[in-house]
Formats: sequence, structure tokens, C-alpha cells
Amino acid sequence: MDALGTGDVFLFEGFRLNRRGGGLFRRDERGAFVPVAIGSRALGILGVLVERSGDLVSRDTIITAVWPTTVVEDNNLSTQIAALRRMLDRSRGEGSCIQTVSGRGYRFTATVTRVETAAPSGATALPQSDVSARPRLSIVVLPFANLSDAREQQYFADGITDDLTTDISRIAGMFVISRNTAFTYRNKQVDTKQIGRELGVRYVLEGSVQRAGNQIRVTAQLIDAEADAHLWAERFDRDTDNLFALQNEITSRIAVALNLELIGAEATRPTEHPDALDYILRGRAAQDKPSTRDTRAEAIGLFERALTLDPQSVEAQSRLAGTLAGRALDGIADTAAADIARAEGLARQALAASPRGPYVHYAIGQVLRAQAQVLCAQGRCEEAISEYQAAIALNRNLVFPIAALGHCKLLTGSLEETIPLVEKAMRLSPRDPHIYMWYKWIGVVHLLQSRIDEAIVWLEKARTANPAHPLIRAHLASAYGLKDAAERGAAELGEARKLSSDGRFSSIARLKAAQYLGVSKVRALYETTYLVGLRKAGMPDE
Repeated sequence: MDALGTGDVFLFEGFRLNRRGGGLFRRDERGAFVPVAIGSRALGILGVLVERSGDLVSRDTIITAVWPTTVVEDNNLSTQIAALRRMLDRSRGEGSCIQTVSGRGYRFTATVTRVETAAPSGATALPQSDVSARPRLSIVVLPFANLSDAREQQYFADGITDDLTTDISRIAGMFVISRNTAFTYRNKQVDTKQIGRELGVRYVLEGSVQRAGNQIRVTAQLIDAEADAHLWAERFDRDTDNLFALQNEITSRIAVALNLELIGAEATRPTEHPDALDYILRGRAAQDKPSTRDTRAEAIGLFERALTLDPQSVEAQSRLAGTLAGRALDGIADTAAADIARAEGLARQALAASPRGPYVHYAIGQVLRAQAQVLCAQGRCEEAISEYQAAIALNRNLVFPIAALGHCKLLTGSLEETIPLVEKAMRLSPRDPHIYMWYKWIGVVHLLQSRIDEAIVWLEKARTANPAHPLIRAHLASAYGLKDAAERGAAELGEARKLSSDGRFSSIARLKAAQYLGVSKVRALYETTYLVGLRKAGMPDE
């Protein structure tokens, strides 16, 4: 390697940063510099901050330098900064060497010395990491193997790998090894534990592509690199009529599934001294459970603890806002108006700090939809549609705004758009913990259009997936009533009353006051179907 010029190597607080590709090194007890496991994004961020030591560096400057051609969530930057702090601040008495300037950016406060020296002899070797230094949501997507007879099919396998690397990097808080580094492992027999040590990641995704005639099979598996244990696997068998669409579908399905699996795996890891990120991960895992009073309360409590530790955390703000609004939308909030008001404040605060955050826009959409559906505020569903569309534009694999967009289309009168949008969410996440709500929305469309048998099929599926949801039980009560199964309808109505927190199912008048039933043409459909069915199930008018 050529000798490095002045400014390529920096010394600070027992660390040596080599920006020419040598990486980051820590001085050990013998005085020798030993490599530190650090991903390419974190290394890039550290380089930008160290080069401008003492100066305020804006978030936009860092994102432009480190992610020059990729749209990323601001949360990804926050996650990388948190990982750097854990790595760099271990021996510090107080404070962090990376100072946050609220709403503006970051400042590197450690004393930095620039030196001119040759690269260390081991600079080209990949660093060996200790487990504690690995970012929690860290992964490498290894090149998918081409198992087809034709070698020219390698392009499709590489396309799957590239798209997955990009899609997974959009997951909030995810630390993803770059494509170029991952491809150095092509055709090499290296066990996953070694890969995890060399790259400093906790998880490895690997897979294969096999094509025969007009059929193609893609397999993928997620491995815990620390334990060399398989966590998840999936196989996709499709025809090859449209390879581009097929590639998009498969990579999106895998990215969505990985989001659920990784959050679940990280949330269960034992931690002696949990920090804000630990509580956020646990809260996200609680969010992924079917909605009940207990699971919503669990998620809210965990996000509250994260905010206590890090009041400026955009992810904690937006996740807490989304969960508070969701509890109100589900009809299980004891103080729905207060929940919605607090959710709005948190979501607006998150939006000001992270205007490009997909989940932030989703949380804003949830608040607006709650204001419409629970507080009967006019025009809010139309505003929510714009927020959900913004979230989808920023992250095509965020399934919740896709399904919620379908519900808003229903309430604003475009019923014909609801089922296709909800079905798209179901294709992306066919095992989603919240699929019960998507079943319900499909059932509601059938109910409003007097396809009672179809409505019952979907609403019963929703009930099976989440029997503790009052709105599902109420819609099923109506469907049974319209089917002249009054006894079954009465039983479902009784369950809805037990599960609801606001007494809305005590009478038709109370229900109409508590729940927005959409624009005039949709309200007319509710009047002639849903409300008629509830009367037949035993709900009085007053």
C-alpha cells in the first residue's frame, strides 16, 4: 500500500483511525494498536466527524457524505452514532466524545492529532470483533448462490443480493455491511461465526437461486452468527413471466420478514444495563404482537422508558406516537382524546427532527386517522392518505402504511381501492402479527357491499387471529345479524362490549357519536348494513 499523506491517519484518546482503508484501531494494555470491528457506515461517519473535530457537522452533511446515492432514514444515522459512542466512550469518565447539538447535528469533542505514517502491516486484514462491540441490528447479505445449470443466471442471483442489501438498509436502526465487502465472500467456504467476527455483525443472510425452464426457486435463511444457529428460512417458487417484478416481490417479502425476525431476536437478548435502544427494540417487539390492552400498554411503557433515557430519540417519539394513536384506533384506550393529543405532539416533534423518516410519516398518518375516526375531525383522513403515501415512497416495504392507506380509501369513499391495497400488504407480510386487522378491513368492504357470506369468512379469520379486538367482534356481530343468526350476533356483541373501553357498543347513538363512519356515501352504506346488523344482534338505538 502507498504511504499515507498527512490527514489520512488520526490519533485520539487511545484510538487510531486510518481513513485510507486501514480502519479503526484501539491501543491495548501493551501499547499496541489492535483492530476494532466497525462497519463501513460507522467508519465513514467517524471519519467525517474526526476530520472536522471541534466543529458542528450537520446531519445532512454526514448523510450526504456517507450515503451519497441512497435515501435513508435519519434514524439510521442515530443508530450508527449510538454504536460509535458505545465503542469509543468505554474508557471515558463522563460525557461522550460525540456531542449531540439538538436539531442541528454532531460535534466530535475529543482532541485529535493528525499524523503522517505508513499503513500498518495488517491494515488490509479484516478486523476481528468481540461480541459486545457488534451493533445489535447488524447483518451482512452474502452473495446468493446460483444453483442453475446456466452460469449466465448469476445476474439474477446478484440482483437479489443487491436489492436485499438496499431494502434491509431501509429498516430503522439496521446496520448493513456494504455490497462490495459482502461479495468478497463469494464462493468461499467460511463458517458464519468467522464471518460475524470478521465483519462485526450479529446476523448473516444467505440464500440461493435455481432456475429450471420457466420456474425459479429462491431460498433464504437468516443465521445468528454468534451461535451459528438458524433463526428463519423461506422458499419462494414462482414462474419467470416477469423477472423484474419477481425480484421486487421476493426481496420485499424477505426484507419485511427479516424486520420481524430480527426485532424479535434482539428483544429477547439478555442485557444487564439496558439503554434507550434496548427499550426501543423491546417496544418494537411488543408492537409486533396482536393488539390488546396489555400488549399496547407494554409497548407504550417501553417506549416511555426509552424516551426517559434519550428524550431526543426520533424513533422512540414516533413509535410511541404510533402506538398511542393505534390504541385509540383500536377502541381500547381509556383516555383516547388524551392519547391522540400526546401522540400528535410526539409525532410533530419527530417530524421536525426527521422529515425523511418513513415511520415518522406513518405515525403522523396514524394520528390524523385517529383524529378522524375517534374524534370525528373533518378532512383528517384525506391528510392521512398523503402521510401514508409519503411513508411508502420513502420505504416501499413498510407494510403498515400500505394497509392503513386502504382503510382511509374506504372511509373517503374509494372502496374499490381498499382490498387491492390490503392484499398488497398481505402479500408482503403473509405472517404478519397484525394481519387480523387486514382481514377485518376486507370483511368490512364485503359487509358494506352486502356480500354477507364473504364478510363472515374474513371477519371470522380476523377473530381467530385476534379474539380480543372489540371492533372485529362488533363487525362480526353485525354480519351474523344480517345473516339472521341473531343468537351468534348477540354473543359477538357481548364480547365487543366487554373488550371496548368507551362503552360505544351500548347503543347505536353512542356508537355513531364515538366512531367516524366515513364520508356521506360510506355512512349511507354503514346505515343500511353495519348498523342494521347490530340492531338485529340486539343493540338498541338509544
